[in-house]
Amino acid sequence: MTDDNRVVERAGWAPLRHFAGRSIAGLVAVVLAGLAFGTLLLLVRGNWSPLRRLDESIAAGLNDLVAPHPAAVKVLTTITSLGGRGVLIPLVVMAVVVLLIRRLPRLAIYLAVTGLGAMVLDPALKALVGRVRPVVADPIAHGGGNSFPSGHTLGATIVYGMLALVLLTGTRGRHRGWVLSAAGAVIVAVGLTRIALGVHFLSDVLAGWLLGLAWICVTAYAFRVWRREAGHPDAPSDVLDPEAADDLVPAPAEERVLPHPWAKGAEILVGWVFTFGILYFVGYALTQWTEGTRFGSLDDGVCRWLQTFRTERLDHLSWLASKAGDTHAILMISLVFCPIALALWRQWRPVLFLVLTMMGELTLFLCAAAAVGRPRPAVEQMDGQMPTSSFPSGHIAATMCLWAAIAIICVPRVRQWWRWVFVALAVLMPALVALSRMYRGMHHPTDVLGATLLTLCWVGALYLIIRPNERAETAEEAAVVVHEQDRRAVAA
Repeated sequence: MTDDNRVVERAGWAPLRHFAGRSIAGLVAVVLAGLAFGTLLLLVRGNWSPLRRLDESIAAGLNDLVAPHPAAVKVLTTITSLGGRGVLIPLVVMAVVVLLIRRLPRLAIYLAVTGLGAMVLDPALKALVGRVRPVVADPIAHGGGNSFPSGHTLGATIVYGMLALVLLTGTRGRHRGWVLSAAGAVIVAVGLTRIALGVHFLSDVLAGWLLGLAWICVTAYAFRVWRREAGHPDAPSDVLDPEAADDLVPAPAEERVLPHPWAKGAEILVGWVFTFGILYFVGYALTQWTEGTRFGSLDDGVCRWLQTFRTERLDHLSWLASKAGDTHAILMISLVFCPIALALWRQWRPVLFLVLTMMGELTLFLCAAAAVGRPRPAVEQMDGQMPTSSFPSGHIAATMCLWAAIAIICVPRVRQWWRWVFVALAVLMPALVALSRMYRGMHHPTDVLGATLLTLCWVGALYLIIRPNERAETAEEAAVVVHEQDRRAVAA
């Protein structure tokens, strides 16, 4: 009796029937999606009048409904940006980097190849069909290039669909439904907003959904063939790479992010109130008690002195340094650092520490600035009128908190000499931003003092409460701990 017959004798024919059923269902899905897309393509190319009238009537009706409401337009524009290349490309790049950090090159290659397919299919088909975009009575958005298929919809379907497939590999139980629901909601929402904004017809969006689904099915099947040729057993239809499941769990060795979360939440609130009290007292004293005094003149005098060094080149350099502390730069660095930190060290607590640091900094800055209401320096302000008051400096506080938190997280977890680079950045970046903000006439030196107090009090309080380095391990040590747990679980 052969080995295959022995397997059948032990397990029966049920696994084979399930595998055949899943394969047939997948083939049917690809064929139906391909046929539907091909039919749409032929109807659009042939300018079929019923489809054209339907597309034009829907585009005109939605334009009449949405155009009079600027708030609705803004919401739709924000949602539709989730399907733009400015979001999708960084998202795919970050996912590939995270998978490579977790030593999952097969899945990283799958994401890269599938994502590149979206970038090739969209312009190629638009050039082939050459369909003009909708013409509506009150244009509220602009789309470049041809209309068929919708590039945003195609890109969203492929990117969020393939990410959902990868996440399903490491997701268990009811969370799998949440992953699929979230991906499906984003894909549908992006497509509908393209119609509502008047930049695509209904048939363009349908084509994007169908072609994206077909491409995901094709690349997923190719990935399964690749696994089989590499000697791995067949996987369930909703799992790409079962061997990668453990490495896809974000923090498998971390049982609880924080012990006693309600008590910790109360401690964090107390720390926030304490920090706000310090900022309000110092800011009130500087605003009310130094006005017209020699100290106040000296405070303004530093900005006037820096103003004497202004040149076109220094103005540009100060603008660049100032941008390093604005909201977009701080948010971008945080969004890059958090997934990389989670991938490397497999712990949620350091990520929570950084997130709470930046959320607390933002709320403390806004509340303190509104409560103190300190005027800006009495010099030329190169950035114009700002919506917030001068104390404390939001740019400097955000830069200090971000790089201080990154240094606190990284230094104990990196054993090489270059870990001190993070300490240097925690000193140099706030110094550059502070100098640029005073040079541009936007803040007093004592506003820098306020940002420093905010950082010391808030980051210090969170460090004592969250204890982000309670189990500080290198990336190699964290991986060893996880694999040891897996071996013990298998042995048990």
